[in-house]
Amino acid sequence: MRKDNLTWVREFVLMGLSSDRQTQVGLFLLFGAAYLLILLGNGLIILLIGLDIQLHLPMYFFLCNLSVVDICYTSSGVPQMLVHFLLEKKTISFTQCGVQLFFCLAYGGTEFLLLAAMAYDRYVAICDPLHYVAVMNPRLCVALTTMCWLVALANSTVETVVTMSLPTCGKNVLNHVSCEILALVRLACVDTTLNHVVIVASSIVVLLVPCCLVSLSYCYIVAAILQIRSTQGRRKAFGTCASHLTVVSMSYGMALVTYLQPHSTASAEQDKVVMVFYAVVTPLLNPFIYCLRNKDMKAALSRVLNRSSELKH
Repeated sequence: MRKDNLTWVREFVLMGLSSDRQTQVGLFLLFGAAYLLILLGNGLIILLIGLDIQLHLPMYFFLCNLSVVDICYTSSGVPQMLVHFLLEKKTISFTQCGVQLFFCLAYGGTEFLLLAAMAYDRYVAICDPLHYVAVMNPRLCVALTTMCWLVALANSTVETVVTMSLPTCGKNVLNHVSCEILALVRLACVDTTLNHVVIVASSIVVLLVPCCLVSLSYCYIVAAILQIRSTQGRRKAFGTCASHLTVVSMSYGMALVTYLQPHSTASAEQDKVVMVFYAVVTPLLNPFIYCLRNKDMKAALSRVLNRSSELKH
């Protein structure tokens, strides 16, 4: 195609989840309630870890970062989706679309990398408990978290620049609820081989490699737990990993299937389900998984509530 025929649009029209008015109102109420619960649940985790000194441990430092990421990731797409449920024409400018894509990719990548850092923390705690405090020192925790953010930001920058450089030759209707990378690539009117290569390469960096590291960590963890003689000891060891393993299982699978096979025949509807899952379902479930199954978090909540009641009196 000749270069002078290539055009970039000023705005995109998002098709959303449904065109039925009543369905959109119902979805607005459903996702609005879910968004509030995400803010409250993850905000509670951040507050408890900040206020309770007994939670100033590496595991909860990473969990606090994960809750921050969940709030930011959800806030990068859900508020716009809620507004669009109430509007007849669901548009987003080219610049806003690029910004949304950048932050969605950055927060999503950070979450996958943080889960790998948390798996390493659990590995040291169970496989080398005598050296846990020395190994997982504050400096290492900050370094791992910083690396997660920097790698995710660099990856997001590359993917966003390559994706938003694609001309659409006037086509601006995205069959999606947000500016998602695969939906934007499908809209392009030029060869997208480079984009698919970048998507696969990025998926390897922020998805496949962390997933392999998590799997390797848990292989060693399971082997170490099976060597514990007492049943109570094995249960306690499994209990310290159960919450994290549940979140890991939810997080990696669907993303690997979706983004490591960008040439697959996956439908736009499937892409919407994936986006809703990561923007709403996972951030909504994380606080319940980590709080309800964690005795330390429940004890911290009790201590904070007791202190607040004492101050009132």
